[in-house]
Amino acid sequence: MLEGLGSPASPRAAASSSVEGSSGPAACPPPWPSSPTSPESPAPRRGGVRASVPQKLAEALSSQYGLNVFVAGLLLLLAWAVHAAGVGKSDLLCLLTALMLLQLLWMLWYVGRSSAHRRLFRLKDTHAGAGWLRGSITLFAVITIILGCLKIGYFIGFSECLPATEGVFPVTHAVHTLSQVYFLWGHAKDIIQSFKTLERFGVIHSVFTNLLLWANGVLNESKHQLNEHKERLITLGFGNITTVLDDHTPQCNCTPPTLCTAISHGIYYLYPFNIEYQILASTMLYVLWKNIGRKVDSHQHPKMQIKSDGVVVGAALGLTALAATIGVVVVYLIHIGRSKTKSESALIMFYLYAITLLMLMGAAGLAGIRIYRMDEKSLDESKNPARKLDSDLLVGTASGSWLISWGSILAILCAENHPSYTWYNLPYSILVILEKYVQNLFIIESIHREPEKLSEDIRTLRVVTVCNGNTMPLASFCLKSGGVAEDVAPRSRDTPPAANGNVHVREGCGKEDEKREESSWGESPSPAHLPCFLQGNAKRKVLRNIAAFLFLCNISLWIPPAFGCRPEYDNGLEEIVFGFEPWIIVVNLAMPFSIFYRMHAAASLFEVYCKI
Repeated sequence: MLEGLGSPASPRAAASSSVEGSSGPAACPPPWPSSPTSPESPAPRRGGVRASVPQKLAEALSSQYGLNVFVAGLLLLLAWAVHAAGVGKSDLLCLLTALMLLQLLWMLWYVGRSSAHRRLFRLKDTHAGAGWLRGSITLFAVITIILGCLKIGYFIGFSECLPATEGVFPVTHAVHTLSQVYFLWGHAKDIIQSFKTLERFGVIHSVFTNLLLWANGVLNESKHQLNEHKERLITLGFGNITTVLDDHTPQCNCTPPTLCTAISHGIYYLYPFNIEYQILASTMLYVLWKNIGRKVDSHQHPKMQIKSDGVVVGAALGLTALAATIGVVVVYLIHIGRSKTKSESALIMFYLYAITLLMLMGAAGLAGIRIYRMDEKSLDESKNPARKLDSDLLVGTASGSWLISWGSILAILCAENHPSYTWYNLPYSILVILEKYVQNLFIIESIHREPEKLSEDIRTLRVVTVCNGNTMPLASFCLKSGGVAEDVAPRSRDTPPAANGNVHVREGCGKEDEKREESSWGESPSPAHLPCFLQGNAKRKVLRNIAAFLFLCNISLWIPPAFGCRPEYDNGLEEIVFGFEPWIIVVNLAMPFSIFYRMHAAASLFEVYCKI
């Protein structure tokens, strides 16, 4: 109700009106005395701690449930991989199918309950579930469904000797994929505030179900790559290594042999996209789990926009690297395994290409970090589950390639014989470590910075001086963080808007003060350290070119290992030093994280590009 219609004025409004009528300058009033019976007084600290205990317990219970599901599934995967007695592929597929069906039931219940209460106001996390991320996961999901269709065709071709689970699993997986993409498009930004304990179990079940599906895809793809690697080892002269193929081909004939062969080969070329889909879905669901019961402010962050102007140099260099990558991968896959000479030339070609690209990426990352160091700005340290997960994943998944690189360096230093191509492996391994180190620093600092336009406004409006001979009337109460100046007093044409409500009032400003204030408004302290060619919009263009170049380069470096171009398998030196099985275990464990790092870094760099 309006105060003019007879409603009693609130104490805050009364205080505001009393100060507006005074002739003195506006000042912040003393804090309101809090009484135990006041409805606006905060709850006691002890009670607040008690209220948060069930929430922490629910989080711990759900996380332990998810970890147990994941560990049990991993052990079943391992048992099938090593041909454990009494464990077959049907048992594994039955478990994965049951987990997907349980997740489908939970998503159906959540979507139904949300639609029934769609008129209620729901909090949203503006950082989670970005549009480009949902678009990427949709693209990977479409390819995953195509992969499922190929598996169904493979089952039909070998239906005489394959169990029914081989046909039920791809159908269930396709339905699960469609439902999950729909769920993420509509609810990835939700901040759940009701049925929190139940929702925690449902979301964490979904997270680890997708992680198990990711592990299943990684295992199938690794088995295929390992079989091809064993067949190629003999051409490099490593005949002393036992080459026993791990063959899971059905023991019956396919009705159209040519079609079945094409389907079986096509399946493994689509596995990289399926692997990326599952890990992206699990990360989005994990952010949803972390947001359950979270208290956020109502401040809406500006939407990111894709700007293509001024990035010709970065895009041209990145597209050149992408085209070179495709050519190198095609030549590598054609030459490797044909003969010892061709295999060695293919390895040397790959190392030279990778060394050049990694040096350019490292230089670009260092240039971006240098620009940030010259442009002194405070970073945004507010709590943000999506941003924290991005940073943790960058460092965590980079450790996979670091493990392989340090293994290669140690093998080169300890080996007795050194083929010519191994000396190219040494700088390549060192550059892999350094480039990811530098790139992680650049990305983490970039995602912790506010968008350029917003940070300029905040820096400019840090101090507001009001001096026209007579002081202007202002509201008496202090603005909280995130307030807007328009809510307090009408803004004149010469008075800049207050971004954070950080208002400071001075009396009796003289001409010297006015000149000093005009100069402080006209220039900002941080760009003064930047060179002339990086002032203003030029700095944004340089950073945008760096982000575009690194984005395309990371996609380029994702392609070779994802599609079978893996020199860690093919050079053979590490297998002699460490032994065949230990080194294969290291590569099979670390390679999936190395592949995911490139795709995740590309996604983070795209976000950085949109924010600059």
